[in-house]
Amino acid sequence: MKIQKSSRTGRGKIQKYGIYFLLFTVYCLLSTDSAHAMHISEGILPFNWAAFWFAIAIPFVAYGLWRVKVLSKSDLSFKPLVGLMAAVVFIISCMPIPVPTAGTCSHPAGTGISGILVGPTISILVTAVALLIQALFLAHGGLSTWGADIVSMGVMGSFAGYLTFRGLRALKANLWIAGFMAGLFADWATYLTTSVELASGIRGDSPFMPLFWKILIAFIPTQLPLGILEGAMTAGMVVLLYKKRPDLLVKMKVLKPEEAIS
Repeated sequence: MKIQKSSRTGRGKIQKYGIYFLLFTVYCLLSTDSAHAMHISEGILPFNWAAFWFAIAIPFVAYGLWRVKVLSKSDLSFKPLVGLMAAVVFIISCMPIPVPTAGTCSHPAGTGISGILVGPTISILVTAVALLIQALFLAHGGLSTWGADIVSMGVMGSFAGYLTFRGLRALKANLWIAGFMAGLFADWATYLTTSVELASGIRGDSPFMPLFWKILIAFIPTQLPLGILEGAMTAGMVVLLYKKRPDLLVKMKVLKPEEAIS
């Protein structure tokens, strides 16, 4: 009887703390002022830092273009698939969540699923297109900060998602766990890099690390649950494709032929 009572008490505490965490998260999301920008907005970064991130982003985008050209020669359906992934990333990353006290927005990235399905280099190109359209027509991000946004969301997000998925699959993790962790780490890697970019660009003569931690901590109340949500969403997409269209996963080399559902 004591063991049962202790077990019930433990479950009750977990449920109570879970409710507290949920309420705290909702409070943080709703109590902030109106958000002013998504991604890194126009004019935030000084010219030298904006140019620096462009210099890093351009080779990745150029290589992604080359890869699409090469792969589409042998597979006419590849370009429509890339276009579909661009639409997915565009839609997912257009969901703004205000960041408490920071005057900016968090949002899912979508690069976990694109990195898994089309590979990280093409996922970077997909992200660059989505970011450019958002900057031009939705005022999300900016043209001067396009390079920085590509590096954080495209380069870091895509490679984090891809490498996490491949690594876990090599360790025999199932599709759901590998997809979940890929989406989670893709999201968190994006905001870790964004914190580095913002702290580097706006610190002036101030020390880097204190400002970096302030920015990163400001993202935690929104990006912690968003990362978990994106992990579940990515896992759900991968598992759905596995059940409905395993041939696509084989074609994109996500699965080996013998792993596909017959």
